[in-house]
Amino acid sequence: MMIRAYQPTDKEAVLQLIRLNTPEYFAPAEEAELSLYLDEDSRYYFVVEEDGKIIGAGGINFFPEESLARISWDLIHPDHQGRGIGGKLTQFRIAEIKKRTPVTEVQVRTSQLVYKFYEKQGFEVQNIVKDFWAPDYHLYDMRSLYSKHKIHKVN
Repeated sequence: MMIRAYQPTDKEAVLQLIRLNTPEYFAPAEEAELSLYLDEDSRYYFVVEEDGKIIGAGGINFFPEESLARISWDLIHPDHQGRGIGGKLTQFRIAEIKKRTPVTEVQVRTSQLVYKFYEKQGFEVQNIVKDFWAPDYHLYDMRSLYSKHKIHKVN
């Protein structure tokens, strides 16, 4: 497994990941939002490769005026979920955050469908907004103090 920077040639593979996770984890309308994100804001987006295939992806957005970094657009191929890839990708991005900017908080905006995963990563629910992403897809705004994150070596 290798984590590397996203390239525009990866776009279709990343969009395929969201399709494979819709509607179980994402509302159908979110694919268009991800596509726009990849076109306009993928500077800190990363993909996970295994045997030459993209099996995961996730990004970072920085908000220096708020001393905040946000982990965004996490996607793991369904055949590879439950193997620790999401945790390794999260740790990788926290290490990237530590390299690039001083922040006091790391935020994840997710849904009720996966917030338990982020709790295991050290994030705590701060706010819930019903039907935020789409009907029955609620926003779980989760935060973690930057100092709480221990960085583990990612192979």
